[in-house]
Amino acid sequence: MVLVLAVATGGVRADAAVRVADLVWDGLADCESGGDWQADTGNGYYGGLQIRPSTWAEADGPRFADRPDRAGRREQTTVGDEIVRRQGWEAWPSCARELGLIGGGAATGHGAGGGAGPG
Repeated sequence: MVLVLAVATGGVRADAAVRVADLVWDGLADCESGGDWQADTGNGYYGGLQIRPSTWAEADGPRFADRPDRAGRREQTTVGDEIVRRQGWEAWPSCARELGLIGGGAATGHGAGGGAGPG
């Protein structure tokens, strides 16, 4: 059951606002970090959505905190909206596929370390 209010694929304009339902972000965070919005496992990705610091910076994350794990859930999802707008769901290839956000069917394995990049 995927609920996306706007999807940044295909014909969505580059400046179009993307808002993703909380249910989708929670599912992605469950897959990427076990739902730990303050995840810092030493793998180079941070927060619930496992965002690389360079990607966080490019998506204006530093207005909230220096790294994703130091920002709240709402701030991480706001930056996630921008990442989806810029990169699409491919920023989270394994988990987005597993959740049906991109094609290819269910993937095996979870995404810790496969988070938002390439940044």
